[in-house]
Amino acid sequence: MDCFYRNALKKLSEWKRSASRKPLILRGARQVGKTTLVTQFAKEYDVFLHLNLEKGDDRKLFETYNDVNELLRAIFMLKRKTISTKNVLLFIDEIQNSNKAVAMLRYFYEEANHIHVIGAGSLLETLMDVRKISFPVGRVQYMALRPCSFTEFMGAMGDDMDLALVESIDVPEILHQRLMNRFREYILCGGMPAAIVEYSKNRDILSVKDVYESLLLSYSDDVEKYTASATMIKVIRSILTNGWNCAAETISFEGFAGTNYRSREMSEAFQIISKAMLLELVYPTTNVQVPIMANMRRRPKLLWLDTGLVNYVAGLQHDVFSVEDVNDVWRGRIAEHVVGQELLAISDEVSAHRSYWRSDKTGSEAEVDFVYSYNGLVIPIEVKSGHNAKLKSLHIYMDSAPHDIAVRVWSQPFSVDDVKTNNGKVFRLINLPYYYVGQLDKVLGEYV
Repeated sequence: MDCFYRNALKKLSEWKRSASRKPLILRGARQVGKTTLVTQFAKEYDVFLHLNLEKGDDRKLFETYNDVNELLRAIFMLKRKTISTKNVLLFIDEIQNSNKAVAMLRYFYEEANHIHVIGAGSLLETLMDVRKISFPVGRVQYMALRPCSFTEFMGAMGDDMDLALVESIDVPEILHQRLMNRFREYILCGGMPAAIVEYSKNRDILSVKDVYESLLLSYSDDVEKYTASATMIKVIRSILTNGWNCAAETISFEGFAGTNYRSREMSEAFQIISKAMLLELVYPTTNVQVPIMANMRRRPKLLWLDTGLVNYVAGLQHDVFSVEDVNDVWRGRIAEHVVGQELLAISDEVSAHRSYWRSDKTGSEAEVDFVYSYNGLVIPIEVKSGHNAKLKSLHIYMDSAPHDIAVRVWSQPFSVDDVKTNNGKVFRLINLPYYYVGQLDKVLGEYV
């Protein structure tokens, strides 16, 4: 199996049918499966034109033709396809290699909208700054592709029946442990498509080592493309070497991970890597109501793109495999990291980001792992096991919140408790097993 179903295919089909469709730019980290996704999606079309602008002949098309209709005729001829005006998908891969190709997207929208156009590229987000790439405003739309979610992992493993139970939030208690065991495998393997394909062959996590090494090497090799500054290259490399061990940790820029780099240098380096969508700096909010506003003066948490890579680099695979409750691994940081990964996978919006909550009261250390915006409410999410009374920060949050819904992610079966804070407020605590995190919107829809 070289490919498997991605949830983004449904979104692409909706884009195809939309009356307001514009050329689509796929954004995502290297190796999250952008090209494979579009190739799968192309099966819905009669004609598929695939350009790779790393190839000279493909790139030369945009340097030669300024008229979009002449360009299209040339593309059909180069790809030995019969010229057609119906049900055609044009995929411009590695589009960052030609500013003229980017500029031409405007004319595909205005003069040739019958052709469905998707663009994608490696390091697109970073190179937009480095190479001064500017997509035509109002003439394109964007979609983010991220590492695979747990449900996509289940599909790749052939767990179709259990997948249907998870998606319908109908897992019977007798199957709970089986689903938790599968989720543990997901934590071990992670969501990078190449890792999932390799793992699906024999279910041996050790066999995925070469995939992880290849991914890490490609990220390191890309550094020279991020910036022309020799100093910044060194700072970025230090993060890509040492930063995995700080996953799900509140970090300081000054001297990050034992380095001697200054706060300003480290902050700039993190911003560059963030644009490559390899990590996110998750800043806290002190709000319990919308809008969720990040407090940039406080220290952020570091979340990488994939928990499987974190486990591999940090040497945690054995711990994840052998521990009874994943919340016991690495002081709960792996559990928190994978929940954050699942929360981000819910959205395909490029602007989607995660937030956590900290109390703004002087002397208070109250902190909630994540907050999630749903129907105008800011829902707190704690990733913890144990009795409800130990969720002290969650209780403090709920005393100030204008609603009565909170979520605790844990290893036990689904349940809902009525909980009373020390101040007497009663709220509903949704106890969500890990395998339901990706279904959070559906769950909240039943209670909000």
